[in-house]
Amino acid sequence: MTEKKPPAPIGNRGAPVERHSSAQDVEAFVRQARALGVGKGPGSGRLILALDATMSRQPTWDLACSLQAEMFDAVQHAGSLNVQLVYFRGLGECRSSQFVADTASLKRLMMRISCQGGHTQIGKVLSHALKEVGRSKVGALVYIGDAMEEDVDDLAVKAGNLGLHGVPVFVFQEGKDHLAEAAFKEIARLSKGAWFRFDRNAPAMLAKLLSAIAVFATGGLKALEARGREEDRLMIEHLRGRSG
Repeated sequence: MTEKKPPAPIGNRGAPVERHSSAQDVEAFVRQARALGVGKGPGSGRLILALDATMSRQPTWDLACSLQAEMFDAVQHAGSLNVQLVYFRGLGECRSSQFVADTASLKRLMMRISCQGGHTQIGKVLSHALKEVGRSKVGALVYIGDAMEEDVDDLAVKAGNLGLHGVPVFVFQEGKDHLAEAAFKEIARLSKGAWFRFDRNAPAMLAKLLSAIAVFATGGLKALEARGREEDRLMIEHLRGRSG
C-alpha cells in the first residue's frame, strides 16, 4: 500500500506551522490517523470532536485526555458512530483525522498531542465542519476549550450556518473565562446545540453527556427518547430549548 501524503492543515494554507521538537508528534498523528479504517455502513452517524490544544490548557491537558478517553468509551457503546478528531495549537496549526470507528486508536492519538502556545482557531474548526457537512451529513460537533480570542460576529455567522445545516455544536468549557463563556453560549444557541461546563470533578457526568450526544448524532431526538436515560432527558431539554 503506497503511503499517502499527509492532509493539509485546515484553514489558511499560508499560515506558518510551528516545527519545533513536537513536529514528529504532529506527523505521527497525521500518519496514524490516515492509516485508521474509515467506518462505513447505512445509518452510521458522524461526529466531529474538536480540541483546543493551545498552551493555556497545558496544566489540565493530561486530565482532559483522561476524561476524553472515558467519553470515547461511552461513545463506543452508543451505536454505529464515526468520529473525526480535530485540534489546533501553535502558529496557525489546525489538523484533522479521517472519520474513524476505532475509538481506541483515536484515544491513543489524543494522548500523543502536546499543547503549544498560540491563539484560538475556533473559526477554522467551524469552517471545517461546514465543509464536512457539504460532503456528507454530520450529526454533531463537540468542542472542548477554555478561551476565545477571535471575532465573535464571524464565529456567530459560522455557527448559524451550522445550525441551518443541522449540525449542532456542543461546547464543553474548561475554566470560567466570561468572554469565552458568552461566545461559547452564543455558538451553541445559534447552531441549536448546547453549552456545558467541563467539570474535572464530575468525569462520570461528562462521559454520560458525550454518550447522549453520540446517541443524538446517530439517531436524533427519537433515539434519545427511546434510550431514555437521565442524561438523554437532559440533552433533550437543552435541544428543545434551542428550537423555535
